[in-house]
Amino acid sequence: MNGAEARPLHWSERREAALGYWQLKLLLVLFHLIPVFLMKLLAFPVGFCYWLFAAAARRDSRRFLRRVATQVDATQVDSTQVDSTQAASKGSLSSVRHFQAFSITLIEKIEVWGGKVPFDRIHFQGDDIGELIAALERGEGALLICSHLGNTELLRGLAGFNRTGVRREVPVTSITDLRVNAHFSRMLRELNPGSTLRVINAAEIGPDTIILLQERIARGELVVIAGDRTSEHTRDRCFFFPFLGDPAPFGYGAFLLAALLKAPVYFVFALRRGDLSLTPDYEMHVHKSPLSFNCPRKEREERIRELARSFAARLEEYCKERPYQWYNFFDFWAPPEPGKKERV
Repeated sequence: MNGAEARPLHWSERREAALGYWQLKLLLVLFHLIPVFLMKLLAFPVGFCYWLFAAAARRDSRRFLRRVATQVDATQVDSTQVDSTQAASKGSLSSVRHFQAFSITLIEKIEVWGGKVPFDRIHFQGDDIGELIAALERGEGALLICSHLGNTELLRGLAGFNRTGVRREVPVTSITDLRVNAHFSRMLRELNPGSTLRVINAAEIGPDTIILLQERIARGELVVIAGDRTSEHTRDRCFFFPFLGDPAPFGYGAFLLAALLKAPVYFVFALRRGDLSLTPDYEMHVHKSPLSFNCPRKEREERIRELARSFAARLEEYCKERPYQWYNFFDFWAPPEPGKKERV
């Protein structure tokens, strides 16, 4: 095996988890024809088939679940979750649950944008959601940094449907890798043409885009970006922080964006109660960062690093609580390619 073959694939090179447009279109047709409950039942065999044939993703899922199991402390989470998480390290089929939870979440994303998630099933926690809602009521915008843990589409969908408790429509701009997510974004637009969600390709962000986003936040809009993916084009630009036992790379771009926008930053996590529940309730966690980027330029880099560090710590906390809901089916701890300079 040569060096190129031995190199772990970057997440953007993993095609196994990406559904084609016509496969997603079939999901959309089924969404209109059959009850969501039945679609979620179908997610179990679909998740099993994905687990069966996606060997690399299956391997990385097992590694991740074993890693979490060794990190969980009974004093940190409730006993039921501890037992569930520790069981993840036992048995060759433990990762099946991980894949099935992912399949259910895909249907839940469609459910959100189809307006079929009852608002009373979404429970805001005793954190900073009140401050975010108050800011939106005042016409102030914000940057939301989310992750691939749980289903952040819930907050984006609720904002689009004006159901967050804010007495105005809140447009949302999502920054994502369209090379990977173009089909899903297109399907969401078909599902809800009236949605105020707008998508910007992460690979095309430049000075003009920053000005555009600043203007949108100034108008009281939300900008959403994931903080747990490194960039395909600048893989060497990342921070390494302790994460579930070992240093892991966290992309520089999402946190640099926070500094450039100089907007309030919130970490957002939407977690399902019951990994495989067909009619679940959801917990929405919102945490405001105390950091401000209205600072001298010489202090900016350290604040960017601190923002990334605090995000990694918060993500680790929730990964320990809901490991089956973290949908990064690749080697998250793999370092950049040999010869690349790492940011630490």
